[in-house]
Amino acid sequence: MDKVLNVALIQTSLVWENPQANRESLAVKIKAILPNVDLIILPEMFTTGFTMSPQNIEKEEGEQTLVWMQQKAKEKDAAIVGSLVFHENGAHTNRLLFVEPNGKTSIYDKRHTFTLAGEDKVYKAGKERLIVNYKGFKICPMICYDLRFPVWARNTEEYDVLLYVANWPEPRITAWDTLLKARAIENMTYCIGVNRIGTDQVGHKYPGHSVVFDALGKDLIYTKEEEVVTASLSKKHIDDVRDKLKFLDDRDLFSLE
Repeated sequence: MDKVLNVALIQTSLVWENPQANRESLAVKIKAILPNVDLIILPEMFTTGFTMSPQNIEKEEGEQTLVWMQQKAKEKDAAIVGSLVFHENGAHTNRLLFVEPNGKTSIYDKRHTFTLAGEDKVYKAGKERLIVNYKGFKICPMICYDLRFPVWARNTEEYDVLLYVANWPEPRITAWDTLLKARAIENMTYCIGVNRIGTDQVGHKYPGHSVVFDALGKDLIYTKEEEVVTASLSKKHIDDVRDKLKFLDDRDLFSLE
């Protein structure tokens, strides 16, 4: 029997550096999602927007939002994933949280901090990839700028879903569309990108373009609107494509230092 993972992508505008307002807005959107959804995906820094002033955010906000995510995941019986400003051990990270309905939480700290905006100067970069085993699917979640680095996303674990949460601006949106499709094809995996929309406090415009590509690079959903969209991912699709084409068997062998 085919395993299916139903995903919901929340493409939304964000209130600048206001976690409470963003949690309240997202709570309404999450509540409206149909009960058959298994995974709810939020944008990068979904409580603040892409701020380079993490000192403006209360140190407790990360933990408070984690508790909120655990509550919502339990209520919806669905995992929730997104990144936020997180303060820990005297440093700030752009931290992705993957929260399952039972409260289990996996973390990934953004590996490639966005030097063009000075993210590397205020956020500590992560060093470890994350693979989450959830409902029969192996999921590899990453954050925004990570998308530009194919070696970091290289499918050496036979993962089924590559997932990016982002605040990706309008001037470079063609790169977003192109690289997401490329990551799906080269890794023979579903590739999901969830971007925000609207304009932030700094004046950057975000056009959305949240999307799900299958392992052959076909888009299953694609949106430029402020909305929640859903898609069903099939494990059989991944298995059939890889069994037939076997491109991953021919990948170059090397390791990251």
